[in-house]
Amino acid sequence: MTSDSRHYWGIDIGGTSIKCGLVNSVGETIAYEQVPTLESEGPQAAVNRLANVVQEIETRTKTVGQVPRIGMGAPGPMDLSRGTLVAPPQLPSWWEFPLCDQLTEATGRPISFLNDANAAAYGEFWLGSGAQGSSMILLTLGTGVGGGIIVEDQLVNGVNSFGSECGHIIVDPSPDAQLCAWGGGRGQLEAYASASGVVMRTKHRLSEFPQSLLQKYTGEASSQLTAKRVWEAATQGDEFANLIIDETAHWLGIGVTNLVHTMDPGHVALGGAMNFGGEACEIGRRFLHLVTEEFRQRTFPNVFEGTTISFATLGHEAGYLGAAGYARKQDG
Repeated sequence: MTSDSRHYWGIDIGGTSIKCGLVNSVGETIAYEQVPTLESEGPQAAVNRLANVVQEIETRTKTVGQVPRIGMGAPGPMDLSRGTLVAPPQLPSWWEFPLCDQLTEATGRPISFLNDANAAAYGEFWLGSGAQGSSMILLTLGTGVGGGIIVEDQLVNGVNSFGSECGHIIVDPSPDAQLCAWGGGRGQLEAYASASGVVMRTKHRLSEFPQSLLQKYTGEASSQLTAKRVWEAATQGDEFANLIIDETAHWLGIGVTNLVHTMDPGHVALGGAMNFGGEACEIGRRFLHLVTEEFRQRTFPNVFEGTTISFATLGHEAGYLGAAGYARKQDG
């Protein structure tokens, strides 16, 4: 089997679904399937489903014997050395399950195991917005804030499998700083720049803006407030919604500055579902500009000139592509 004929599985495990992509050595997706996680049925049932997907797709694509390794990204906290998930809140029945060992037994392949945000970062590094450099940071803005760091072609996994957890850096050291919805850490980036953080900050200040379109989400309707609805109000010119988005950029710019001053990667990509419309939307473009401007004000001129901040480009494909790419790297 030559390197050109090798293919790699990329598996991206989420709380509701698992993305499975069969990827060739140059990053082209040969086959793709998404299966339900069905968390309540437990991890062994999911392993069995994944093994069936692997067998069926390899048979159909005539790649049996050409897939030496499987890459798998999953939410943390995790123990990479043991191949287990320690305590991911969205997968409570999977805690301490020997996930990698069981998937290896079911498929006959070694597993390259990594945090889901690190997998997305490696996807962007291999095939996306960071493909032209040797280092980058990815921040995934969703329910929480995930992170992935690559330095000189090497992914930062950490001694405690906690490397690149950028959402847990401290951006507000004040004693009354906002609490993170995931884990309760006070003043962490995730408490301010995630979708859950946006919702919390919006609820705290909504009474100050009685004319806001978001007033419809008070009282019994408060559970319906989302970061997407904040963005939708902003697109209609809502002053308060735009203020919340601009404040989010402020906090994210502080986080970006801390990370760049630690890693100096030359490139920072913003991924995840909460991009306020991204490049296609005026508000998304303003959000990116304000993050960049906050960074400019807090860093050194030469560092600013040598650093690009952009939206990520791979979208929901980043996780499984990065997992496959990491398997390819470890296959060596």
